[in-house]
Amino acid sequence: MIEYKGYTGVFEYESDIEMFAGHVIDLRDEIYFEGDSIKDLNASMKRAVDHYLEVCEKRGEEPGRPFTGQLRVRMDSKLHRRAAVRAATSGVSLNTLVVQALEHELEKVG
Repeated sequence: MIEYKGYTGVFEYESDIEMFAGHVIDLRDEIYFEGDSIKDLNASMKRAVDHYLEVCEKRGEEPGRPFTGQLRVRMDSKLHRRAAVRAATSGVSLNTLVVQALEHELEKVG
């Protein structure tokens, strides 16, 4: 994983082209980068993100924000009901319950 200016890139080694290849995962827009080494991969991602930001500026468009802080979650109606009941009996909003559950789960993986 590579981070640059709030954007996150993931990559893999592509044996068929004998290079590292990756893409930015924080955007609806597609940003790809590649390199022969990790150093080249980092530089390629930086160039790709900077180019994306320049294009947005020239077009007068707002760049895609990596994260808005809003998340729409779909789940089974029974799970939705259980979560709503747990939130109500705990005296918190459903949103707070979901955030706490995510924080708890993510603390386990670091």
